Amino acid sequence: MKRKIVSLLAIATMTATMFAGCGGSDTASTDSAAPAEGGEATETTEETVAELPEDTGKVFNIYCWNEEFKSRLTDHYADYTEVDATHGKIGDVDVVWNITPSTDNAYQNNLDEALLAQESASADDKIDLFLVEADYALKYVDTDFAMPLSDLGITDADLADQYKYTQDIVTDSNGKLKGASWQACSAGFIYNREAAKEILGTDDPDEVQAAVADWDKYNETAKKVADAGYTMCSVNDTFRVYSNNVSGKWVQDDKVVIDKNIEKWIDDSKALVDAKAEDTDDLWGDDWAKGKTPAGKVFCYFGPAWFFNFCLDADQDGTIANQGGWGYCVGPQSYYWGGTWLCAATGTDNANLVKDIILTMTTDKAVLKEIAQKDADCVNSKTVLKELASDESGNLDLLGGQNPYPQLAEGAEKVDLSNISAYDQGCNEELQKAMKNYFLGKATKDEALDMFKKAVVEKYPNLTAE
Repeated sequence: MKRKIVSLLAIATMTATMFAGCGGSDTASTDSAAPAEGGEATETTEETVAELPEDTGKVFNIYCWNEEFKSRLTDHYADYTEVDATHGKIGDVDVVWNITPSTDNAYQNNLDEALLAQESASADDKIDLFLVEADYALKYVDTDFAMPLSDLGITDADLADQYKYTQDIVTDSNGKLKGASWQACSAGFIYNREAAKEILGTDDPDEVQAAVADWDKYNETAKKVADAGYTMCSVNDTFRVYSNNVSGKWVQDDKVVIDKNIEKWIDDSKALVDAKAEDTDDLWGDDWAKGKTPAGKVFCYFGPAWFFNFCLDADQDGTIANQGGWGYCVGPQSYYWGGTWLCAATGTDNANLVKDIILTMTTDKAVLKEIAQKDADCVNSKTVLKELASDESGNLDLLGGQNPYPQLAEGAEKVDLSNISAYDQGCNEELQKAMKNYFLGKATKDEALDMFKKAVVEKYPNLTAE
């Protein structure tokens, strides 16, 4: 494991803030950390079930960045009993939640430090399970710190009902699958029904879809929205839609390349900001969140199903979601956003429990259907999504009783990972940060692009600007 430890330490040092670091080869090469070339990953064909040693750990350490998975495990894993905010019990095993927010890369820094100490850690301090997001999954997947699921005795047959893209994203350069997710994060256009009635004369999802069916129609509708005294959304809401539909990777031959669709996002966004049809509010901030209530006068958000539950405040009086006032359609382009993957830590002394949690939370159809219905989530099961899409069991109160699962299931089949790279998080964040100066008139477009390129090269010294 030592060569992988050296590699991860080098990456952690090189990308000290908000990074999507490369994998764990001897040279820390990004090319070796990109198993998703062409959106395809080498299939695991060996179905021999691994024999696992008896669990000996009395403490089960889970590393994550928020309480999303904690709430899922608490509500849907039958053997889990909550003790307090950071502790639980599964049988006679103490579960410890090591939760570090992602802000300023704190979660990855904390996880890196713990993984680097894994070999020498005491039994009670060993990581058993850790979570990763799509934008930096490759950093961990292509190291020895994440166990192949086949080493846990999890087979292709166990995972056959999952969407392929959710496996491609956590498959290493040798074709080993090293994680699983309960989510399929296809995403769409979440609109304010009352505003749609006022501006478009209808809140019917098909009619609203026709009004935002491509970027030209979206831009036309955005101007109508502005004329009616609303803001369409923030430019940062649309970014993922554009960036998920690029024609090439952020980094090619160690050069930062700005795709034509990213250029289109810049130009479209500038025009809409100048027309006061979109604003520049930072995601998750108080100004951005104003659209959760009618008084905020925001027409739409862009997001996947986890957005329903975690971002729209359906349980708070006075919100649009609480009143069942949102609608959902695909929007200008199909895309996906995010997702959470469970990775088994090499060196865990609770391999059987890790296996059971992964299988229960990502493959048990009854559990996945519970998650979808209780948490308004889009789960990683073709069978379950088909069931939810086919009858009223998929209707959501926050969407006024609309069933979004037909569109979500269709979108999950269309996710294309051919242009994912290990640099996505850093490039995405730095571009949005730099372009805000342009949108606000504080810099020219070229000056803002130069700021972006400089920031990326500083973050990844092995790269050069295009």
